[in-house]
Amino acid sequence: MGKTKKGGKHISKKALTQLVVTLFEQNPGQTYELKRLFRELSLTTHPAKMLCMDVLEDLLLDDFITEKPKYTYTLNAPTQVMQGIFRRKANGKNSFVPEEGGEPILVAERNSLHAMDGDTVEVTLMARRRNHMREAQVTRILKRADKSFVGTLQVRKDFGFLLTEDRTLANDILIPRRNLKGGKTGDKAVVKIVEWPDKSKNPVGKVIDILGTTGDNTAEMHAILAEFGLPYAYPKNVEEAANHLSTDITPEEIARREDMREVMTFTIDPRDAKDFDDAISIHRVSNTLWEVGVHIADVSHYVTEGSIIDKEAQRRSTSVYLVDRTIPMLPERLCNEICSLRPDEDKLTYSVIFLMDEQANVKDWHLAHTVTRSNRRFIYEEVQQVLEAHGEASPEDLLNPGDHCAPEHPDYEPAEHFASELITLNRMAKALRQRRFQGGAVDFDRAEVRFDIDDEGHPTGVYFKVAKDANKLVEEFMLLANRTVAESIGKAASKPTKGKKAPKSTRQDAPPTSSKTFVYRVHDLPDENKLINLSAFVKKFGHKMKATGSKQDVSAGINHLLHDVHGRPEQNLVEMITLRSMMKARYTTFNIGHYGLAFDYYTHFTSPIRRYPDLLVHRLLTRYSDAGRSVSRDKYEDLCDHASEMEQLAQQAERSSIKYKQVEYMQDKLGQDFEGTISGVTEFGIYVEINENKCEGMVPLRDLSDDYYDFDEKNYCLVGRRHHTRYSLGDQVSVRVARANLERKQLDFVLTPEK
Repeated sequence: MGKTKKGGKHISKKALTQLVVTLFEQNPGQTYELKRLFRELSLTTHPAKMLCMDVLEDLLLDDFITEKPKYTYTLNAPTQVMQGIFRRKANGKNSFVPEEGGEPILVAERNSLHAMDGDTVEVTLMARRRNHMREAQVTRILKRADKSFVGTLQVRKDFGFLLTEDRTLANDILIPRRNLKGGKTGDKAVVKIVEWPDKSKNPVGKVIDILGTTGDNTAEMHAILAEFGLPYAYPKNVEEAANHLSTDITPEEIARREDMREVMTFTIDPRDAKDFDDAISIHRVSNTLWEVGVHIADVSHYVTEGSIIDKEAQRRSTSVYLVDRTIPMLPERLCNEICSLRPDEDKLTYSVIFLMDEQANVKDWHLAHTVTRSNRRFIYEEVQQVLEAHGEASPEDLLNPGDHCAPEHPDYEPAEHFASELITLNRMAKALRQRRFQGGAVDFDRAEVRFDIDDEGHPTGVYFKVAKDANKLVEEFMLLANRTVAESIGKAASKPTKGKKAPKSTRQDAPPTSSKTFVYRVHDLPDENKLINLSAFVKKFGHKMKATGSKQDVSAGINHLLHDVHGRPEQNLVEMITLRSMMKARYTTFNIGHYGLAFDYYTHFTSPIRRYPDLLVHRLLTRYSDAGRSVSRDKYEDLCDHASEMEQLAQQAERSSIKYKQVEYMQDKLGQDFEGTISGVTEFGIYVEINENKCEGMVPLRDLSDDYYDFDEKNYCLVGRRHHTRYSLGDQVSVRVARANLERKQLDFVLTPEK
């Protein structure tokens, strides 16, 4: 373009470029949206605006300005040298993530200096070529990531290799014989890279641990944990420290506490649970009032801040639940014995005690260190059986296939003896639940995949765990306790906080953060663009969803959608896509409320045996009840960040173990046909989830040999060029199991002709 008008006058591209450059240079901290730029430069005609966009494109290519989000511009960093995190990819298209934020920058393998995934590096931005991506070159590795690799050893005469499926490495790791630690071909091993010579394609490593033989169940489960950097063994010195803890409850300790051992109390847990960290008590106070206690194991009494047990718990931050085992946060003696609220044993607890009417309205409550004694250990199926026998179960519970109730323990009173109390609690829980949804809570009750496992850890069957009234009874009282203690701190008078800034949130109506540092469990509003995309997606199935409006409007729209798809073929798919449109819940000292639960204040108080944030909450509540000063917000925010990160890793490991067992379960079903639902569409092929067992596999694009297919990302489908065959998300298809690769945790299907 040559000349156009600025308002009513001609202006050249060179002159307009100078005007734009001057504007950005004089306002280095400003961010300009496109419309604002037009106003600032008095560009009122269409040609002038088009010329300005042409200038902006040139300045972007020259790295003079940056664009984030789209059509929003700011002056670029004045330096070519930056620091940040290196992200390695097996295809050589590595990236650099600036520590100051911004879009990732390409780092070609030849410019990587053999940096590893997660390393903190210094880079120099390279001169940008027109119509090419911006690139950087690693010039220094400032800090190595503490990363290990898991795979199978292949040992030769003088050296070995670790064959790994890690997608951040293009080549196997070379291991000199002296570094093999006795490993043999076929062993599952954990390896760390010790060097990567400049001219070598292969990094050099050493074996850290031998997990066992590839294919052995324990070795494979430990490999999954090691893959995510999670511990698979407990340090001996920490276990010894736990073994030296006294289990005695002295008269002096009882005198300091509220004694509730005579109040009817029971636990309700899964049949295979060993760590009973919560119990519920109930007794009638008057004709219209009940005292309901939520009693939580007082872990903080035994695990003191800064102790060797505490440091290990802090490092782990959470128990990890794989398909066939639990990797506990605390030593077994603590979680399964000392702190577990086992029946007929005196236990130290931290309790939230409510005075409630039969409509579950809280008339009064108090927090207290207590000593309790459980009268009965229930499993969920027993409680559900009592509720159904008395006509108290929800209608939808009766439509779900029930779990078989295990025989009652001979030392326990029959469950029927507790029917009155269980029915009262169930009615209260339903009232609490109803009010929660009326207040805008989102109803995500997805069935969970579970496996029947034999003595050697092999899956023999798949079933689905559905939350029924017995589960929801416990859930509602735990939610009530968590919300109540959070409100007791959070609703205190607030004032400006020092130290770290609060993380960005989409919530404009977030409740104030108390001047007292506290650990909150928060959940931000969903991303509006994701909700709009979700609304467009579900229209393909004939559903409508309100994606904009108030919090209550949006949550009501989501609940309406989830109700509409219940029992339909697309249920699982729509639930999964809806869940992905939600933000992730996290821990922080800056309260913004919990969108999914529709609570202004929420925390985790009820599971200190398996979650470190709950232990922090117990300590803070005790400190503040004793008139202690507020703790360092920066320190606790770091603890929250670590706990949130470890929670995500634990969830990834759990999903990986489920995927492994699904592939293992399907190994003996090669050649068999199943009905399934297309659960994902990519440029590489289509993912199909088998309807009867939820095992997911891929139909690779190479096996769709009847046509050349194009990937329509916007409409989630593959479309054939010649025959116009369309494979869309949610379509029902028939598949045959073609391959089951345990190493990659990958199932391959082929489509079968329609019958």
